[in-house]
Amino acid sequence: MVRATLVTGTSLVLTGAVVAHAYFLKHQFYPTVVYLTKSSPSMAVIYIQAFVLVFLLGKLMRKVFFGQLRAAEMEHLIERSWYAVTETCLAFTVFRDDFSPRFVALFTLLLFLKCFHWLAEDRVDFMERSPNISWVFHFRVLSLMVLLAVLDFLFVNHACHSIITRGASVQLVFGFEYAILMTVVLTTFIKYTLHTIDLQSENPWDNKAVYMLYTELFTGFIKVLLYMAFMTIMIKVHTFPLFAIRPMYLAMRQFKKAVTDAIMSRRAIRNMNTLYPDATPEDLQATDNVCIICREEMVTGAKKLPCNHIFHSSCLRSWFQRQQTCPTCRMDVLRASQPNQTPAPAPAQAPAAAANAPVPPPVNVAPGMMPQFPPGLFPFWGPFPGAPPPPPAPGAQTATDAPQTSAAATQAQGAGQQLLSVLPHCEKELEQEGRRGLEARLQCLHNIHTLLDAAMLNIHHYLSTVATLRYANMSHCILLLIDGSVNGATGFSLPDSTTGVDKDRKEGDEDEDDVGEPNAAELRRRRLRKLETTNTPDH
Repeated sequence: MVRATLVTGTSLVLTGAVVAHAYFLKHQFYPTVVYLTKSSPSMAVIYIQAFVLVFLLGKLMRKVFFGQLRAAEMEHLIERSWYAVTETCLAFTVFRDDFSPRFVALFTLLLFLKCFHWLAEDRVDFMERSPNISWVFHFRVLSLMVLLAVLDFLFVNHACHSIITRGASVQLVFGFEYAILMTVVLTTFIKYTLHTIDLQSENPWDNKAVYMLYTELFTGFIKVLLYMAFMTIMIKVHTFPLFAIRPMYLAMRQFKKAVTDAIMSRRAIRNMNTLYPDATPEDLQATDNVCIICREEMVTGAKKLPCNHIFHSSCLRSWFQRQQTCPTCRMDVLRASQPNQTPAPAPAQAPAAAANAPVPPPVNVAPGMMPQFPPGLFPFWGPFPGAPPPPPAPGAQTATDAPQTSAAATQAQGAGQQLLSVLPHCEKELEQEGRRGLEARLQCLHNIHTLLDAAMLNIHHYLSTVATLRYANMSHCILLLIDGSVNGATGFSLPDSTTGVDKDRKEGDEDEDDVGEPNAAELRRRRLRKLETTNTPDH
């Protein structure tokens, strides 16, 4: 708010200063206007002031028709506005020959009206999620839609008249854009009507989702036709409209989604009516007994999905119009219904004697004994051996029933105890394995730390060696410079002393040949000798 006030005040001050300066120079109205139109800085300031006025007008209309915007509405508005500005810049490149202040003003007005179309669409969608709608809301939405529809119709009529009288020009783009906005207003009005009917009814309107789906299908088809006609005309008359690729792609994708939803929703509703069983009172008592779609208690008219979740039939019908998944677990109901889930026909009834016959025991399992467990049931325990059948004892079956039952119970109890004894061992092994992995990682980090310390020691040793060598080379260079200065001074000595100096040099050379490289004491002695020889002629 403070930033907007500061920008508005600054633009007003700049505009007043520019107009006052022009009038001070010309002293008349017409020369002042001519001067302002011919001056580029003055026109730039006036353009900024015009944008500020448009911004203020938009804030005023937003306050009148919408009041306070919600966070989602503001986010959608900013996101769509950036895309609209990008498409406008691309349109400027296509129609660069028609670029003028009027051209910029028309595109600014188009963007201004687009923003209010988007806000109206979001506000009508908010009606479905809002429990209380006041009469002020209805008055604002209806007045805004009437105003937008009238403006869109006037601009489309103006564009058609301009194209018929002056030929194909930039008005072709504006006419197409306002035609698209008219379809947006039509869609918004139909949705507003459906939401209003649903709010006025006491019970939820089951067919509302069907009408919403076919409304989107119809308006999406109109948009696709308009975009295809616009692309064809632009390619034939002017050039390829690069700025229309993204909105055309979005319109075609939305139409394709509407067609797919219409087909899939009909299939899901058919499966719900034919394949999914009705929920019994026992099923309702076993669950939460509350439909998560409408948040109301389920008494009758509930359906059970293949994932065993239960919802109202009317709620599922409206849900399947939008997406064909379970509202709770997101399971694809169409994919779950693909296998043949129809119950197999019941076989012919057997005679009463066969029906009442006892079920035969499994193969190789004694009566009353526990059958062999299937492989892989207990991964940490070997397979259970099958119990050998006991020897037949005619006439003693009634006497052996109790021992066989006790043996089976004993075997089952032993199997359970063995399984319980194995589980702690498995947990201990998993814990030990995790501890070993952690210790290995810590050891690896310790090795890396040791290697880094060794590298730092090597670097320190290298730096100390380089410093020592640098100091030794510097000392040697100083000594050589001193030798060179002394030798230079001896070159200007008197002729009498040349014989002695040459003699000393020869002796020094001979000494060097004999001894090799002289040490520090020998060098000092030679320097003193040279200095004494040099100072001898002065005396």
